[in-house]
Amino acid sequence: MARLLSWLLVLLLLSAPNGSHGQAHGRPPGIATGDTLANHPLEPPLENRYKKIDLDQVKRESGELRKLADSLPDQIQQVASGRIPKDLPDNLKRVEKLARHLRAEITP
Repeated sequence: MARLLSWLLVLLLLSAPNGSHGQAHGRPPGIATGDTLANHPLEPPLENRYKKIDLDQVKRESGELRKLADSLPDQIQQVASGRIPKDLPDNLKRVEKLARHLRAEITP
């Protein structure tokens, strides 16, 4: 009985389609698409990678940033004692704006 089952199993495995009968051996899917994408021309390099920095403006803004930053500890001390200076929110916004602009000017 076991011998009959093993023969039936072998016969069944040999007769089962394994996907290679009747199919042409081509490229796997995605290879053709990858080849066409890989063969596209490269983008030309950027001619002027670094932009020209306006040093006068950067110096002016960094001086203003320093002046505002130097005034912050006194204003924060007033906040700690219960008094909020009316120009503190505007100064903080200006510090943030100047720092963001300087970072954008200097970093590539």
